Amino acid sequence: MLETVALIILIVAALILFYGIIVIHDIPYEIAKHRQHPHQDAIHYAGWVSLFTLHVLWPLLWIWATLYRADRGWGMTHVVEDNSSPTSPSSSPLEQRLVKLEQEIASIKTELDKAPSNHSAAKGE
Repeated sequence: MLETVALIILIVAALILFYGIIVIHDIPYEIAKHRQHPHQDAIHYAGWVSLFTLHVLWPLLWIWATLYRADRGWGMTHVVEDNSSPTSPSSSPLEQRLVKLEQEIASIKTELDKAPSNHSAAKGE
């Protein structure tokens, strides 16, 4: 009787260990699926390959799955939505300078459009 209970416990422990390893190796795929990763199928297949390569690929798959996010793509920068106007004090100095230069270019274009053309006078000489 005791040998039967020990055998059942051993079989249940082996099944739990086997299933647990498979679930752990699917974590990168689940991350990729959640983040709408464009390579989620490749990550899933590589997870299965990692089972047979003594788990060497698994940390790389985790990194590969977490690098992509649908809202920012492959970038590492944090996207902040800014609803302020370009000339507001909260915008960066470079943005303020860009707006100022665009305004200067627009005013120079309007002045050039209003000025008489010197090309016709130069042709007559």
